[in-house]
Amino acid sequence: MSALNNKSNKLESILNLEFHPIDKPEFRSKCKSMLDKDGVLVLNEFLTIESIQSILEEAKQQEHLAYFCVNEHNVYLEPFDNQYSKNHARNRTVVSSKGCITDDQVPSDSALRTLYNSNDFKSFLCNVLGEKALYKYDDNLSSINIHYARDGQELGWHFDNSSFAITLLIQKPLAGGEFEYIRDFRDSKNNDNNYDQVTDLINDRFKPKKLAMENGSLVLFRGKDAIHRVTPTIGGKTRILSVLAYNLEPNIKLSETARMTFFGKLN
Repeated sequence: MSALNNKSNKLESILNLEFHPIDKPEFRSKCKSMLDKDGVLVLNEFLTIESIQSILEEAKQQEHLAYFCVNEHNVYLEPFDNQYSKNHARNRTVVSSKGCITDDQVPSDSALRTLYNSNDFKSFLCNVLGEKALYKYDDNLSSINIHYARDGQELGWHFDNSSFAITLLIQKPLAGGEFEYIRDFRDSKNNDNNYDQVTDLINDRFKPKKLAMENGSLVLFRGKDAIHRVTPTIGGKTRILSVLAYNLEPNIKLSETARMTFFGKLN
């Protein structure tokens, strides 16, 4: 029996706590070491089969509400910089296309919400990420999102603005939809954007690593200096991914520009 407190015992029906005892200090330490070493942590079979199925059914029921968009952006997710040419790595664009439903469209009794709000889960994440506390977004759109990538849709090369990302794979596509990355591809702390190698990568002169994950996998990824993308989905089975987004400070909203870009709405 897990040592999780009674208030959080519902986690036992959501997570494979026998394989991933998130309340155990030795397990947390092992996960932190792996993330620190590799810049990525993949916990396969993190969700139970039952909770995967429940979340998948919810996602399919809500898919008609998703905001689908195609965005052209540079890999730094920054506005055009007139100091450089249009074809320079700083400004050269790639394409991202996907659908997204927002936090307020995730059912109140969803296993995703139980997990997201769980103090035990947040404590585990804090230990692994080396953070003091995690807070939900102060808007009603940004905390829990579900992303849909249909046939041909993809996530173009980019660096994250945030220091970490937390995702759960809910449904693999028939083919494609592969997560590719190169760790330490820039040094953001020292404003080294590695323009020459970014140009080579966009021109397919680098061979990135591929991240293997199955349905129900939890992925923690440090993408601020690791460039990454998701290749186009192939076939009629939509790639479905849940993103669990937290802040390091309370009372923070995603910017209005970001909300309009990603969600197509402000509220």
